[in-house]
Amino acid sequence: MADAPQIPDEAETRARWGAFAWTAENAETAKEVIGRYPAGRQASAVMPLLDLAQRQVGTETNTQGWLPIPVIEYVARLLDMPFMRAYEVATFYTMYNLAPVGRYHVQVCGTTPCMLRGSDDVMAACKNHGLQKGKTTPDGLFTLTEVECLGACANAPMVQINDDNYEDLDFDSMSRILAALANGETPKPGPQIERQTSCPEGGPTTLKEMVSANHDYRGQWK
Repeated sequence: MADAPQIPDEAETRARWGAFAWTAENAETAKEVIGRYPAGRQASAVMPLLDLAQRQVGTETNTQGWLPIPVIEYVARLLDMPFMRAYEVATFYTMYNLAPVGRYHVQVCGTTPCMLRGSDDVMAACKNHGLQKGKTTPDGLFTLTEVECLGACANAPMVQINDDNYEDLDFDSMSRILAALANGETPKPGPQIERQTSCPEGGPTTLKEMVSANHDYRGQWK
C-alpha cells in the first residue's frame, strides 16, 4: 500500500504557493482542455488540469511535482467547483502527489505478480542505492514509494518512474537504472530484457511468419 504523504506545514505552503497561477503556455493549454466540455460541465476537466498544475509545480521545483492545497484551490476556482470536489479527486488517484517528491518518483509495485517475480530484489536495489520507502533522498533526487498494481503484470516485476515504466527487472537492472538517472542519463524504458513490449521472451511462439510481413494462413486451415 502507498505510504501516507508527509504534507508540509500549511502556513509555509500558502506562503510559497498562495499566488500560484498558470504560465502563459499552460493558460492556453488549460483553456483548450476546458473547451472540450459543454458549458456548465467544465468540472469534467479537473483531472487533466490537476495534472497540468502538478507538472507546472514540478517544473518550478525541478521535481516530479506535487499539488499544494492552494494549487488545488486555484484549479477548483477556475472550474467553478467546490474545493472539496477537486480535493477528492486529488486524494483518490495516486497519480497526484499530495506532498513534495524528488526529481524522480520511484514507484515500486509490490502486488502479487510483481512480488512473486522478484519485487523484493527491486526494492533491495533501491535500498542499496540509498532510497528509503516513503522518503526522499537528501539530495532531493529520488522519492521511493511502494504502490499497488500498475497494470504491467505480464512484465513483472516493474516500477514506474515519473511517466515511464521499467519492466522485467532484477536487482542488477534496477541498480543500473538508478545509477543512470543519478548521472543525468535517460535509461531505456519498457522491458529490460530482450522482448518487445509484453510479447513472449525470445520472440513469438505462434504466427511467426507475421513478424516480417502480413502472412495469409487460410491455405493451411483445414
